[in-house]
Amino acid sequence: MENGRIIISKKRFALTLERLTHQLIERHDHFHNTCIIGLQPRGIHLSKRIFNRLKELLGPIHIDYGLLDITFYRDDFRTRSKPLTANETKMDFIVEDKKVILVDDVLYTGRTVQSALTALNHYGRPQQVELLALVDRRFNRHLPIQSDYIGITVDALDKAYVKVEWEDREGEDQILLFDEKSMIGMKQPK
Repeated sequence: MENGRIIISKKRFALTLERLTHQLIERHDHFHNTCIIGLQPRGIHLSKRIFNRLKELLGPIHIDYGLLDITFYRDDFRTRSKPLTANETKMDFIVEDKKVILVDDVLYTGRTVQSALTALNHYGRPQQVELLALVDRRFNRHLPIQSDYIGITVDALDKAYVKVEWEDREGEDQILLFDEKSMIGMKQPK
């Protein structure tokens, strides 16, 4: 845990994912003309979980699912001290006239979503774009971007850090909040 405070533990984490999945079903029914796109790198874990749960609940229907890398669409990629490493975009479909659900773990400043919207244009012009975020840090936005589906809202100071951990990566599904002091020496994600 590295001195972070657990704000969502395993049981509530599972309930939150289930709620988000059911909200998508309520709005998109059988996902006709709708696709789900996980934002690389941290949105892929959430998008895979939700996509797999949708398949379990809805049976043998087809849902377009992809992973979108936004590394070189970021407005800060040239200002980093080290070169960024890109992830692989995995989308075998275009989004022209489709409803798109972008999925990311934490909505913070909005810059990742802005980059994703720019990158998405290379795959067509969507009919509609929605955003699903497991964590919404609503008071830290730099851009006028908001989530359509929110797992939890965290009101924390700018210096705080929210980390989503996944059972298949870190050993447990949980969401942690780190204050500035507990972040010293902690490896920061890109």
